[in-house]
Amino acid sequence: MIEMQLSKALNARNTPTFEETLKHEIEALDGKLLPLQQGLSHSSYASEDNFTVVILRISDGGASICVKAGIFYTGVIPGCSCADDPSPDNEYTEYCEVEFIIDTTTAETCVRLLTE
Repeated sequence: MIEMQLSKALNARNTPTFEETLKHEIEALDGKLLPLQQGLSHSSYASEDNFTVVILRISDGGASICVKAGIFYTGVIPGCSCADDPSPDNEYTEYCEVEFIIDTTTAETCVRLLTE
């Protein structure tokens, strides 16, 4: 599991803007903090620069908030980069689902890839 803080989302808890704030805060994260490489299914290298988050489910358990989210991102199958290689880099749209668990006291957040 990878750990981070989602303090803006926690501060928006129990407000009408919570889901939107959560989505924007996740999308502002460094892609290296997300299990994008592990979630690949069509390519061999995850581009961590640009991704879109879809919030699928939120469960507020008091001590923690559990968020299931889908992430759309780009995966690449690179060529060999030889001068005579006719194949350009091939980009594919990838999708994975992750779970964020936000501690409601500290905003410490764990994220893990869902494989179900």
